[in-house]
Amino acid sequence: MDFSLTTEERQIRDTVRSFVEKEVMPLEPEVLRNEREGRPALDADALRDLRTKARKSGFWGINTPEEYGGAALGPIMSAIIAMELGRTFVPFSFGGSADNILYAGTEEQKRRYLLPTIEGERRSCFAITEPGAGSDARNIRTRAVRDGAEWILNGEKTFITGGNEADFVMVFAVAEPYGVTCFLVDRDMGWRSEPIPTMGQWGPASLVFEDVRVPEENILGEPGRGFELAMEWIGQGRYMIPARAIGSAERMVQMAVDYAKIRRSMGRAIAEYQAIQWMIADSQVEIEAAKWLTLYAAWRVREGLDARHASSIAKLNGAVMANQVVDRVLQIHGGMGYTKELPIERWYRELRLLRIFEGTDEIQRRTIARNLIKGHARLGLIGE
Repeated sequence: MDFSLTTEERQIRDTVRSFVEKEVMPLEPEVLRNEREGRPALDADALRDLRTKARKSGFWGINTPEEYGGAALGPIMSAIIAMELGRTFVPFSFGGSADNILYAGTEEQKRRYLLPTIEGERRSCFAITEPGAGSDARNIRTRAVRDGAEWILNGEKTFITGGNEADFVMVFAVAEPYGVTCFLVDRDMGWRSEPIPTMGQWGPASLVFEDVRVPEENILGEPGRGFELAMEWIGQGRYMIPARAIGSAERMVQMAVDYAKIRRSMGRAIAEYQAIQWMIADSQVEIEAAKWLTLYAAWRVREGLDARHASSIAKLNGAVMANQVVDRVLQIHGGMGYTKELPIERWYRELRLLRIFEGTDEIQRRTIARNLIKGHARLGLIGE
């Protein structure tokens, strides 16, 4: 059993870390200032410049197959890169990627949607959650009714990431008589988005479909197989959520260590107090546990094994870990941690989302328990 990275993998990790430290982290004061003043964290030009620099460094399409111009670095390196990106709160990700289910499209759909998305010319969003169907995705009420060579969509989606910026959506609707079906719907076909204010920097949207006409050829995959596509989209990247949280937690714990060594109380650096030491120690232990659970889930994906159970464990553990760590780090910083002068309170709000989206803590626990009870997963087995 070898836990080491290859020379090439270490080089990739170190190059990403260097890029983050030199190109991304210097933007943090600007991001905080923009957000305090009610502006987007990064404007489109700044994000485009960063991605251009990254592309020149060879980071383009981390998960994208080589035939589409990507690096195809695989699940494990993708998770490690996400950890490095998580070390900054600047909302940046490398370009050149597209939603995994778009690869299931026809050649014409790939030409119209997949390839332009990879090149950054189009922006997509994934819409399955509804006001009455969040974690219970099977309770979808959005309907699609056939009218000749078109389908008419009516319904509402909510908490859609990227919904305000997207120019097309992968929307899931019940299409009689088939069942849940995925449609590729351009914004100019008539749907509209409405921003949803949140406690963090996540800017989701409600999407409204009122008699939106979609041509038959815009069905993604097969009619009635939309739920399988949705689960493929959700399951493929679930382990990436704790991956980025691990980077954030590591950065914050280092901030706590540095601060504890210079902050004095009653004549001593607070780093000398057991209460502070235990918070730092517990955080390190939890981060390491989350890291290996996440990499194990990524390894299962790489090996073509069923990774759903492992991904649920990693997601649940990582989300809880990140929230516990940021709470401790804020406590160590005291009143300063609660101010907007430091990014800790921002991370506090941002990381709280991890326990809700892409499957709540409760849903992950339900999934894990059900797998064990029904025999889909077993305890005490290594390497299976």
